[in-house]
Amino acid sequence: MKIITTEKIPIKTWAREVEEGALEQARHLANHPFARFHVALMPDVHQGYGMPIGGVLATEGVIIPNAVGVDIGCGVRAVRTNQKVDNIRTFLKRILNQIQQAIPTGFDHHKKPQKSPLFHRAPDVPVIKEELENAKYQLGTLGGGNHFIEFQADDQNYVWVMLHSGSRNFGKKVADYYNRLAINLNEKYGFPIPREWQLACLPLESLEGQQYLSAMNFCLEFARENRARMMNVILEICHSTLPDFTWDKEIDVHHNYASLEKHFGQQVMIHRKGAVRAEGDVIVPGSMGSPSYICRGLANPESFASCSHGAGRVMGRNEARRRIPVDEVIKEMQALGIELFKIKKKDLAEECRQAYKDINQVMEEQRDLVEVMIKLKPLGVIKG
Repeated sequence: MKIITTEKIPIKTWAREVEEGALEQARHLANHPFARFHVALMPDVHQGYGMPIGGVLATEGVIIPNAVGVDIGCGVRAVRTNQKVDNIRTFLKRILNQIQQAIPTGFDHHKKPQKSPLFHRAPDVPVIKEELENAKYQLGTLGGGNHFIEFQADDQNYVWVMLHSGSRNFGKKVADYYNRLAINLNEKYGFPIPREWQLACLPLESLEGQQYLSAMNFCLEFARENRARMMNVILEICHSTLPDFTWDKEIDVHHNYASLEKHFGQQVMIHRKGAVRAEGDVIVPGSMGSPSYICRGLANPESFASCSHGAGRVMGRNEARRRIPVDEVIKEMQALGIELFKIKKKDLAEECRQAYKDINQVMEEQRDLVEVMIKLKPLGVIKG
């Protein structure tokens, strides 16, 4: 950990290097009038909207929509199976093909609305009510970008299934709506937060702050059930192909959210944007073609008990598409023996290994945040 002390509160960073755009955003956080204690930057930190991805922020009395992000509740689910690699490799292409047909990816949704008790618990918040019917078609869908379904092997050659997805359009609608509302309210209240920082906040005791909290927490529920639905489909397909297929460990973590927590003796709102609560079982996925890790969180108080949510980008999506030919990405996956399934491959370079930090270096930089328990190597992947 390194400490930057040039701002109103310190910036504590676990990243060996921080790009200037992300560092400038961290300075804004450190000078935010409602920020408390210090700003924590995880080793996968990179520039986002308003707050860097891989950042953790404590505030008092307010919540900041852009410090949670647009894919509220985005996270990772992982399951350990009873199958050895040799048992499943013969069937892997067939299984991946069936999964791709059963689970909509990208902008595709289910053709029929999905039923869930979750929809009956939707809060009475306008933006949630407006999106509720559309969400019934999105429950159990992967989405695009860096979302994935992956089969992996641990050190004992047991197969794991991992997937990464979030709250679909729910999260973006909620984030955009309440960020606009926060901008207007900050001007009304005269908060000294420059508009260009993109860090407008909602007072927790205000109606708007309470509504955002309700909407955000509902998005977390939706995202978790979204991952659970997809995992159930995957496991059913595996079981139908391999009748002796079972599983015995399931982990789920999300990495875009805010929660009231006690740190340094004070109740504060902890914003984790592209960061995971590092207590108990933790999943840190690598980039496409790289290892992923199952860890034990060390609850380091200096990081607000947080760790990285993945490898972290070193190239923007447009830059990756310009610099990295799709054919090279496909060849690399073939050379690594990884089965790749993606319907539209023109944007494949956006998620290739070269567009991200080295996950092994990220893990080295956060040795005081997590203890690695299991290293997982990719066997086959479906990209959104």
